Amino acid sequence: MQVAIVKYNAGNIYSVVNALKRLGIEPMLTDDAELLMKADKVLFPGQGHAGEAMDYLRARKLDLLIRDLKQPVFGICVGQQLLCRHSEEGDTECIGIFDAEVKRFQPERHEDKVPCMGWNELQVTENPILKNLGEHPYVYFVHSYYVPVCNETIATADYILPYSASMHKDNFYTCQFHPEKSGKVGEQIIKNFIDL
Repeated sequence: MQVAIVKYNAGNIYSVVNALKRLGIEPMLTDDAELLMKADKVLFPGQGHAGEAMDYLRARKLDLLIRDLKQPVFGICVGQQLLCRHSEEGDTECIGIFDAEVKRFQPERHEDKVPCMGWNELQVTENPILKNLGEHPYVYFVHSYYVPVCNETIATADYILPYSASMHKDNFYTCQFHPEKSGKVGEQIIKNFIDL
């Protein structure tokens, strides 16, 4: 099986590479359109600024390529946000798989810190990438922006308000948290995606 990771100017890609290697998978890190289209599975991870990431993707027409992929695609962290229609971060038009607006957390109390950083419990629905997570699965988040709960939400977390921790539409799956930094639960989610 050929597993590709979209290479672009967003950080944290190598921790995803290492997470796949721990599962015995040697992923291909590439921004080559042909290789991405041929891959069996595509991961679209990242940390960084939505506007700068979209500029990089558009300059290489990777935004159009990602939209047209037919194999399972897994957007992680900023990858989830970029698969939405628009982000408040830099007033950025995104890829548009999910018809959702990415918003910035607005602290309501003194103890509400932005970015949201740390472990949080998932409330999950039945979905192939969320199976076998056990009771009360906890995963690791680092983000200042969130996707509101919508029709495509398959898991929520609560920080200031409930929001989309994971989404699914057609062949696109996402998570706002970092499965590669989320211990056994995160490893199971990555394995579930690879097994789709």
